[in-house]
Order: sequence, then structure tokens, then C-alpha cells
Amino acid sequence: MSAVPQQTSTLAELRAVQGGPREAQLPAIRAGFGDLQGFELAQRAAKAMAASTLVPQQFQGNLPNCLIALEMAQRIGASALMVMQNLYVVHGRPSWSAQFVIACINQCGRFSALRYEWTGTEGKDDYGCRAWAVEKATGEKLLGPLVTVKLAKDEGWASKNGSKWKTMPQLMLMYRAGAWFGRTYAPELTMGLQTREELQDVIDIDDDGNVMTSTAELRGGTSSGEVVADPLAGEQRIAPADLPETGADPFVADMERAEKAQQ
Repeated sequence: MSAVPQQTSTLAELRAVQGGPREAQLPAIRAGFGDLQGFELAQRAAKAMAASTLVPQQFQGNLPNCLIALEMAQRIGASALMVMQNLYVVHGRPSWSAQFVIACINQCGRFSALRYEWTGTEGKDDYGCRAWAVEKATGEKLLGPLVTVKLAKDEGWASKNGSKWKTMPQLMLMYRAGAWFGRTYAPELTMGLQTREELQDVIDIDDDGNVMTSTAELRGGTSSGEVVADPLAGEQRIAPADLPETGADPFVADMERAEKAQQ
């Protein structure tokens, strides 16, 4: 009686047969807020980023901020690290850098590279800029809103402390024109957020996002109890007009002492 030939298989082949089809049927898990597994994966990624010293300071050791940055990166299809490096918090509000908005427009695939048209005379109030691009789906040339030096002066952008409109108006015109093009033709890329440069034009802040003010501005220069609108907080506050010269408010008193020391 002849012997039955034995079939041999390697361990790798057995694993491929046993685990291959089952693993192929498993859905891919993506980091996000849609389900428990995705949220757990997002937390793991955010924890690793929060422990890094290469991310900006507002994300270091801050797991919630890293989670939000990951969510924003997924929505616009950008790198999480790129989002962190270009997301600024100005007076409690997140904002993009103008360069990042322009980069998103150039890389989204819907338009040609952003270009600029100039009007008026350089150095004059009529000097202006508008951004334009060609929509690839239709071949139509899309023109963004016109931004001029006169507009910057009328809106008070050029009168802010440390305003770049006074020293580099051409660059500021291009930044504003590019940001406005994105807001009008691709608002999903900016997610409704303003640029850092726009917020700097609304309120006096330094390069680190710190609000610059004085004791006179804190006192409001108004009568007691008058309501003063806060342009960024979206709410109203009572002007502290009746504060005594020193001592009533420690913060105001410290600023007064600092101002006197500088005189």
C-alpha cells in the first residue's frame, strides 16, 4: 500500500491564509471624532505631538489644543504639523497666517497658482492690489477684491501701533488680497477664520500675540458706566472710568508704575 504524500506549509503561509481575508475585511481606522476608535487614535497622536518640543508653544503639553489642530488638519487636508505652525491664537481667537492661506489656495488643486494685479501709483493712496487665479474646472479667471492703501487708512489698519502698513505696504497688500480671495472663492479652506494680519489690524498686538494697551485705554476715557464694545471678544464690557489714580486695580496700578518708570 503506497504512502499518502504529506503537504507542508510554512508559518508565513498559514498566517496569510488564516489572517489575510479577515484583515482585508476590517475597516480602516482614521483619527477623528466620528467614533470611539478614531477618537482614541486621535488622542494617541495628539499625546505624541504635545510631548514634542518642535511644535509651537501653545501646543506643547496641551492635549486639547493638539486634538483640535488634528481635526482642523483633516478638514482642510493639510499636515497636522503645518497647521500647528501656522495657527495663532490672538486675543483668544484662532487665526491663520496669510502665507498659509495662500499656500492652501495654491495646493488645493482647484485653481492655478495665485497671481496679483496692481493698480494706481506706488506710494499714493490709490495704490492697490487684487489677487486672481484661473479656475481649472471652467477655465474662468477669478478676480479677488481690490485692496488699496486708502482702504487701509480708512479702516484704521495703518494707524495701529507697530503696523506693517507703514513700513511694507506692498507685502501687506498682497497678504490681504490673497486672504480675501480665499475667503470669497474657497471659504472651506480657511474654515471661517481670519488671518493673523487681519486681527493685528483690529487690535494692537505684538508679534507674540500679546495685547498692547495703556492705562488710558484701560480706563476707556469715557464717563462712568458707559458700555464699550470689544471688537474681538464679541461681547460688551463696562469701561472702568471711575477707577482711582492708583491702588484700585492692581493691573492698572502696575501699568501706571511701569509707564512712569519709562518717562
